[in-house]
Amino acid sequence: MSRGGEDGDPRLILTGVNEYDKDGDECQGGVDVVRRLIEVELVSTSGACGAPAFEALSEAEAREVAHVFHALCDPVRLRIFSLIASGGEVCSCNLEAPVAKSQPTVSHHTRILASAGLIVGERRGRWTYWRVVPERLRHVTALLGT
Repeated sequence: MSRGGEDGDPRLILTGVNEYDKDGDECQGGVDVVRRLIEVELVSTSGACGAPAFEALSEAEAREVAHVFHALCDPVRLRIFSLIASGGEVCSCNLEAPVAKSQPTVSHHTRILASAGLIVGERRGRWTYWRVVPERLRHVTALLGT
């Protein structure tokens, strides 16, 4: 591999790339191999793409977004979040059957969603009623670009 061609033009040249071909030299095992030269033009993209679609995240914002994505990365939690978002307010007792999980497991997952600020719960007797935090839902929607 070498960089640059004649007169310093921006090229990357890869040599020794094997291509199997019937017209090449016969090697061990009866497989024919032809060596070919590949040239790739290196193009500078600085300034060509325009401004980024969004600003880079600060360290604190990146930590916060990672916490949200961690909460949503589990399929059960994502399903619970979508059930709560679509239902407006959902009792935790009504989350067990749709996700086919026990009450302690549902509680574990809702606690993680709540710690990420995605849902809030209100205790009513034995059960907790969950609802999505609207501004967090808008934030997640904006992050995902949907």
